[in-house]
Amino acid sequence: MTTAEKSTSVAQGPDTFVLPILVREKQKSLMLRAWIMGGLFFMALPGTLLGFSNLMAISAGHGLAALPAAWLQGHGHAQMFGWIGSFVLGIGFYSQPGKERTALRRQFICFVLWTLGVALRWLASVYGWHWEILFPVSAGMELVAILIFLQAASHHKLPAPAQPHAARPKMELWMLSVLLGTAGLAAGVIFNFVECVHLALRGQDRAFPHGLDQRYLVLLGWGFLAPMVWGFSARWLHSFLSIPRPSAPLLKLALALDIAGVLCGVAGFAIAAATLLTASAVVIAFAIQVVRAAQGTPKVQGIHPSFPFFVRITYLWLVIAAGMSIWAALADQHGGIWGASRHALTVGFAATMVFSIGPRILPHFSGVRALFSKRLMLLSLLLLQIGCTLRVSSEPLAYEGILPFAWKTLPISGMLELSGVIVFAINIALTLLAGKSAFAQTAESQHATPAA
Repeated sequence: MTTAEKSTSVAQGPDTFVLPILVREKQKSLMLRAWIMGGLFFMALPGTLLGFSNLMAISAGHGLAALPAAWLQGHGHAQMFGWIGSFVLGIGFYSQPGKERTALRRQFICFVLWTLGVALRWLASVYGWHWEILFPVSAGMELVAILIFLQAASHHKLPAPAQPHAARPKMELWMLSVLLGTAGLAAGVIFNFVECVHLALRGQDRAFPHGLDQRYLVLLGWGFLAPMVWGFSARWLHSFLSIPRPSAPLLKLALALDIAGVLCGVAGFAIAAATLLTASAVVIAFAIQVVRAAQGTPKVQGIHPSFPFFVRITYLWLVIAAGMSIWAALADQHGGIWGASRHALTVGFAATMVFSIGPRILPHFSGVRALFSKRLMLLSLLLLQIGCTLRVSSEPLAYEGILPFAWKTLPISGMLELSGVIVFAINIALTLLAGKSAFAQTAESQHATPAA
């Protein structure tokens, strides 16, 4: 707090001393709401809706040949950067201690660049409108946005030791996992920028070559998404689920295996990468302790009591995703096994975790008292789980020609997942837009407190 703010607050009375802090926190929460609403937009429309239309076209044509590769990649970009990336950047900015106005201004610039960059990429991928210009421009916007975020995050230092000559506290392992995920996101943004410039200079095709895209997806899925979710899991789940704290040795081992797997995947060693990533998926489930029984009562206040079940099941999906990648590396011929593996990772693991944890933390971070509807939370999770199970089980059977009837179940899976996404988006949007502000309650209580 500045000297002017302190003197003004004291002059008005002790009960108003906290108001400047509340104003800053409210501004940060409003900015986080913008990130979340932007992420929900990309999740529901350019992401899931485009993915559903892609799935309908693939099912009608019985194969990927019926659909432009740029459409598939545009869908993936909107989901990974527009949805998950927006959530991560929003929470990352919110958790940073910067309180000055310039910090909020930088965050706003980052938000505009990131959101506009993802939107332009989706527009160019799907419609091809001036894509030779929009590809490098959109990728450049995303690159500048991530550099702004990294520059802001670089000022977030560990707290100073309590004693003058004491050692500075070591970085907690959950923070290391989040930093690795952030590095993976930055590497993915740089990778995307370089390839977008390359495609624009060639001017022939607006889709990444298949082999290069496979390596890019390993980087995004296991270099960004997985360690990011692991880090937040290590930070919150032991408290939310009342399970033991994460095992430091196993968490280090899981991260080491993941890094090795990502490096092998980017280098093109698919079988070695899949084996290492499967090992990391198994180890992280034991490291986070989600396989352990609860030692107390899980914290489900304000959310649906099924929360612990769905959080635990995400790590089963993670192991399924990794295990299917071994099958894909050995036997995939038409993309069905790889597609099912990635779907288990992005929807079964990541989306289920967001649908479970989001209603628990997003209202709190955004300064809203409570989730709009617990029943809508359960409905979104059930629809997502049923749809994802149908998709992951049917895709290899259909694409690889094992069971032609499976083509008929793919559209059903897409409809269920789309419905789950819409329900989740509506529930969170109504929570943020119509929920009662916790800041207003705090300010009222401060004014109601008698002056000393």
